[in-house]
Amino acid sequence: MAALAYECWTMKLNRSKLYQRVAASIADGIESGRWATGTRLPGERDLAEEYKVSRPTIREAMIALEMKGWIEARHGSGLYVTHRDSQGGLREDALNLDIGAFDLTEARILFEGEAAALAAVSITAEQLAELDGIAQEMSDPAVANAALFDADHRFHIAIANATGNAAIRSVVEYLWDLRTRSPLCANMFDRARRNGVNPRFDEHRPILDALHARDPHGARSAMRRHLRGVVDDLLEATELELLERARHELDARRDTLARRLEIGPD
Repeated sequence: MAALAYECWTMKLNRSKLYQRVAASIADGIESGRWATGTRLPGERDLAEEYKVSRPTIREAMIALEMKGWIEARHGSGLYVTHRDSQGGLREDALNLDIGAFDLTEARILFEGEAAALAAVSITAEQLAELDGIAQEMSDPAVANAALFDADHRFHIAIANATGNAAIRSVVEYLWDLRTRSPLCANMFDRARRNGVNPRFDEHRPILDALHARDPHGARSAMRRHLRGVVDDLLEATELELLERARHELDARRDTLARRLEIGPD
């Protein structure tokens, strides 16, 4: 059953992904001259409306194009075209950076929400004690970021293990592996970490409380709430990074201008 779960996920991931189709279409627009090199792309909301997709999908497409060198953030006003390919645009398969953090987290909401509900009715006292210990680690302000991420991983895997279902545990482990195995996903989580997004104990406490109460509905809701918060954090962090990079560029330009203005007759 676990092998079947892996096979199903592999087949799904090998299909063309929505962010790839959007990114390839934008690259075609750049190549056809709709957006010339140096021009600003439309805003995220406008692109989402044009392509009839969500903001997270547009964000993943933009990061994929940025990773491939087609666009960049600058001037504090958005994303600008930096590249045109005389070979005829960018194929979808050339944009295959596996899946992004938003798609991954959406899958986690589905799987881990149900895993938490099942765990609530089957978890043992020993497994609750294990989760309490991990939660204690996460609540320690002296714990380094790397250790926090390790504790976060162990917390979620422990819940999957508490379901008593090997296939569920295998799927949850696979989803967590994708965080580092998928280039686009790893890039997005790295951006979030650089902007101070770390696992927080207060986000996990409601999950743990529901498990102690052996409340499947509460555990499901708490897990889904927590993971929706991850999506919100990722959206904010990737947006903040664009703004921060633009701010650094503006500061550099101001410094250059100040130096130039100092040159002149005494």
